[in-house]
Amino acid sequence: MDDKIMRLQKILDKSQYTVALCGSGMMEESGFAGMKDQDLAYHIEQKYGYCTEELYSSAFYNARSELFFTFYRKELLAHCLELTASGPALAALEKNGHLHCVITSNIYDIPRRGGCQNVINLHGTIYENQCPRCKKQYTLEYIQNSPRKVPLCEKCNIPVRPLISLFGEMVDSQRMTKTTLEISKADALLLLGTSMDSDVFSHYIKYFSGHWLVIIHKKRHYRDGAASMTILDYPRNVLPLLH
Repeated sequence: MDDKIMRLQKILDKSQYTVALCGSGMMEESGFAGMKDQDLAYHIEQKYGYCTEELYSSAFYNARSELFFTFYRKELLAHCLELTASGPALAALEKNGHLHCVITSNIYDIPRRGGCQNVINLHGTIYENQCPRCKKQYTLEYIQNSPRKVPLCEKCNIPVRPLISLFGEMVDSQRMTKTTLEISKADALLLLGTSMDSDVFSHYIKYFSGHWLVIIHKKRHYRDGAASMTILDYPRNVLPLLH
């Protein structure tokens, strides 16, 4: 491990522009397997009578708001993940000039909560909510603590919309364009808690034409050999060793 840390530090020292992609492994290291976990998916379908893809969709938000928010509060907001050492470590790398952009696919805003400034939340975050009509902003606490089963806009009396990408929805085009641009500028690309074959990131990784692609992920993948280096561990155990 020490040799790999030294090699990775040299890569960061040489790189003029480093971008980190944060995948589901960043949630797993905080203790949340994510909605695609088969055991959790089975539990949810048994509990609610619908699969995750149905519950976590704009169709349910629009047509079955009460069930959508019951699911959303109990299964997603109940997992407002505690920060691991990864978030502050990424912020320290950013402050030291060794990290220039963080792109994350999870909705828990882990990098920004850890102190990072230049963050792209591809799928939005649970911390941003607004009225679809008047655009008034609402906090996470408002969604969590509303006495109504469906949190309503205080002005328009319609359901508040969490600003997250639900199943079946397109990712915000501006975020997609910015993500592509950031990756295309990178000398070094760090895949943290994700793989080159990621459902979310594989489309973007093809725009990387830099020198070093580094994977830090607990799970081995058959495409790992295409990376400049791979560290099979949680990011929380690796990132704090860098500076």
